Amino acid sequence: MKKITALLLALFMLVGALAGCGKQNDTNQTDKLSIVTTIFPEYDWVREILGDKADNAEITMLLDNGVDLHSYQPTADDIVKISDCDLFIYVGGESDEWVEDALRNAANGNMKVINLLEVLGDSVKTEEIVEGMQEAEHEHEDAHAHEDAEEHEHEEEADEHVWLSLKNAKMLVRVISKALQELDPDNKDIYAANADAYVKKLSALDAEYQAAVDAASNKTILFGDRFPFRYLVDDYGLRYYAAFVGCSAESEAGFETISFLAKRVDELKLPCVLTIEGAQHKIAETIARNTTAKNQRVLTMDSMQSTTSKDVKNGTTYLSVMEKNLSVLKEALR
Repeated sequence: MKKITALLLALFMLVGALAGCGKQNDTNQTDKLSIVTTIFPEYDWVREILGDKADNAEITMLLDNGVDLHSYQPTADDIVKISDCDLFIYVGGESDEWVEDALRNAANGNMKVINLLEVLGDSVKTEEIVEGMQEAEHEHEDAHAHEDAEEHEHEEEADEHVWLSLKNAKMLVRVISKALQELDPDNKDIYAANADAYVKKLSALDAEYQAAVDAASNKTILFGDRFPFRYLVDDYGLRYYAAFVGCSAESEAGFETISFLAKRVDELKLPCVLTIEGAQHKIAETIARNTTAKNQRVLTMDSMQSTTSKDVKNGTTYLSVMEKNLSVLKEALR
């Protein structure tokens, strides 16, 4: 579990004080809506809802340098942006423990805040260990550490990757649209119409996923990587195997994990070993080399955890990524 350091807490307090002074002395405040999002899907959903009115808002995506949600720590500039914004959207899982302190010191007391996990409520899933998956090794050298370990055994960590469900996306887009309508009532009808049109696109793609799964003879996928797609596979009744859970920091898989996954590829006659985005796919490649046929393709499904504004400028959208993921899924289910 991430711990907020004393230095970071001091940063929150300092930035909060400075932001408060700045708010009081700023006589040239812009009329633009200030919206801060942590990850790319939130950012793209906001842009879709605003549509032609996007120029009326300043939209910030905090995770914009390829660092994923689990490794991110806010900068002083990030905290200032959050402190003064009109709408802040974040995932709300263990990786976002820093948010509570950032909001406590925010200068804008009227800020609207959307926590994705809170919105989804009881439909949020917990991290799941499936057969063959490598569990993280923890060493507890003293009694205090052992007590902490026992305490955490009873805590279930939420699976934060809620955006990888099109069904979740539809619900979250509705909630974001409502917040924007309340912040900018002059354009509320536009935002409502844009959200309706976008939800129809999400529903159409959702139906394409279901049709692809229904038509497939194979209903199992296998990842030689972390597995952030639990919401997606559960949506369509798929089974999965993977090297690690979605939030794992592990980068090396042991012999037993590799051997188990390679045997599953053989038994199920899977045509592909899947990975998530990133330059290193050596675990998936090693699994393929240890199968009998040794001819499985290594294909990538994008979890959108390292999407940047440069990608956005090049045309990447939430829908375009999910469409590409569907193409990969069809290959894997052959």
